[in-house]
Amino acid sequence: MTTLVPRDPYSPEELEKLYPKHLKLQLVQVFLRHGERTPVSSRFQNAGLSPYWPYCNVARQMIQMASSKQDLSEWNGFQWRRKMEAFGNNDEAVVATGPGGQMEGMCSHGELTDKGRETTFALGQRLRHLYIDQLGFMPDIKSDTEDMYLRATPIPRALESLQQAFWGLYPASNRTADFPPPVIVGRSFSEETLFPNEGNCRRFRQLARLFADRAAVRWNKTEEMDYLNSLWSKWMPENSPKVAVDSHPRLSGIMDTINATDAHGSGTRLPSEFYDKKGREFMDKIAVEEWFAGYQESNEYRKLGIGALLGDVVDRMVSTAVDGGWRSDTTASGNPAAGKAIKMALSGCHDTTLAAILASLGAYQNEKWPPFTSSVAIELFSNASRRYGGENAGSMLEEFSNPVPTEPGKKSGLFSFLTGGSKSSAAKAPTISETARVPLGDFPPSSRKLLQQHYVRIRFNDRPVRIPGCAAKPENHLHGDDTFCTLDAFKEIVDKFTPKDWSEDCIQNLGEGLFGKGDAEKSPSGF
Repeated sequence: MTTLVPRDPYSPEELEKLYPKHLKLQLVQVFLRHGERTPVSSRFQNAGLSPYWPYCNVARQMIQMASSKQDLSEWNGFQWRRKMEAFGNNDEAVVATGPGGQMEGMCSHGELTDKGRETTFALGQRLRHLYIDQLGFMPDIKSDTEDMYLRATPIPRALESLQQAFWGLYPASNRTADFPPPVIVGRSFSEETLFPNEGNCRRFRQLARLFADRAAVRWNKTEEMDYLNSLWSKWMPENSPKVAVDSHPRLSGIMDTINATDAHGSGTRLPSEFYDKKGREFMDKIAVEEWFAGYQESNEYRKLGIGALLGDVVDRMVSTAVDGGWRSDTTASGNPAAGKAIKMALSGCHDTTLAAILASLGAYQNEKWPPFTSSVAIELFSNASRRYGGENAGSMLEEFSNPVPTEPGKKSGLFSFLTGGSKSSAAKAPTISETARVPLGDFPPSSRKLLQQHYVRIRFNDRPVRIPGCAAKPENHLHGDDTFCTLDAFKEIVDKFTPKDWSEDCIQNLGEGLFGKGDAEKSPSGF
C-alpha cells in the first residue's frame, strides 16, 4: 500500500471504548509522515518513466519572503513562477517537460506533490474531527498556538506537510482575525533527531550499513529475490543487472520509485510488472528488515537512531504529569513561565521516524512500510477519578525543586525526600530541564506513584498498538486494556535506550561490529 486509505471516523461506541470516561486526555504528540512525493532520484527511464513529473502545480505561484527595505525591517510577499531546465542533446539548456509536454508545475526530486498536500491537509481535518469535534480536547477557535508545539525536519516536504496538516486542523475560519504567525521549530542537520540521523551519527551509520549488509546476505540468493528478478531485471542497468538488496539501484530505491509512481497519475507509471502484488509483498518484507530490524534487535541501534527523540517524548509526558504541564520557550511568546501548558504537538517527519518509534517499542511486528501521510499519535492520560492537585501536588513539587546534598565528587540528586516543611510555601514549578533524562530509578516513590496513575497509548494510523513490556504485566497497563501503558512502565522501557549525550554516543563503539560492547545480541525491543 502506497497511499494511506484512512479508516472512517470512530463511531460513538468505538470512541467510548478508546477514550474511557475515567481517563482524562492531557497531551497528544503526533508524528506525521509527509504526503505523497516524487522519487528521490530518477530511475527506470529505460522503462518509459519520465524524469520530470508535472504534479507540483502549487509551485507555479510560489510565495517567498523578500526584503522591502534595505534595513530588512519589513517584508513583503514575493510571488514567482517556477520552470525547470534540463540538458539537451548537445548539453545545451532546454526547458524540462513532463510526459505530456507540460512546462510548468514540474517537481524536483523528493518534492511534496499536489496530492501530498491534499492528503496531509485531510490528515489535519481528521485530527480536528477527533480531538476537537468528538473529544473537545482542543478549542474550536484558535487565537494563538501557545498550547501547541510544531516542529519539522529540515527536509522541505516535512515542513510543508506539517503546514498542510495544521491548516486542516485549524483552517482560516477557525482562527481569529488577530491570530499571530505560529512558531515552527527546526534544528540543524547536525543536531536533528526527528529522523534517524545517519549523516551525523557515525556509529549509527555504521550499524545501518551492517544491518543492510546482513539483509543482503540473507535475501540476495533466495526464491523471493529470484522472483523479483524475473519481474524487473530486464530494466536494471548494465553495470548492475540483477535486483538485490545492495544492487544499483538498491531494492529499497526500486520500492521508492514504485511507491511514488503508484501514488500519482497515469503519465508516470511503470510497466505493469512493477505492480505485481506478490513481488511488492516480497520487496516490502525485505526492505522493512533491511531498514528496521536493527531497532527490534539492538539496544544501541535504538539509542542512536530514535532514542533521543523518544527521550524528548517521555520528558514532555513526565513534565505534564509531575509539573502540571509541559511548557517550552519555543512558543511564540518565548516565555514558558507565562505561557500555557502545551496540549498538542505536531511533528512533520518521515517513514523512517514512524517505523523507528514503533519498532523500538516492540510495536512493529509484521507491519508493512508506512504509507505516505501515515501518523503515530502518542497520547497521555491521567486517571480522572484520582486527585492531582492540592497537597499531593505541592509535596511532589517540593521533591523536584529541592536537590538533596550528595557526597563530594558525586552528581547532585534532583529530588528531595522531604519529610517535613511547610506545604503552604510556594514551590517554583520546575522547567523540563530539571526532569529531563532523569532515570526512573532516581524518582522518589511519590512521583513513581504519580507516573503509575498516568497512561500512555499509541495509535498508528488510528489503530491502537500493544507494547510488549506493558502488556506482559497487569501492573504495567490499564485494567482491561493492555494498549494503555502506565507512564511509569513506558518510561522504564524508553530509559533503556535514551542517550544522555547523543553526540558523544555517536562516536563510541566504532568498528565494533553489528552488536557493540554491552549490547546483547538480539536485545528485544519493547521491554
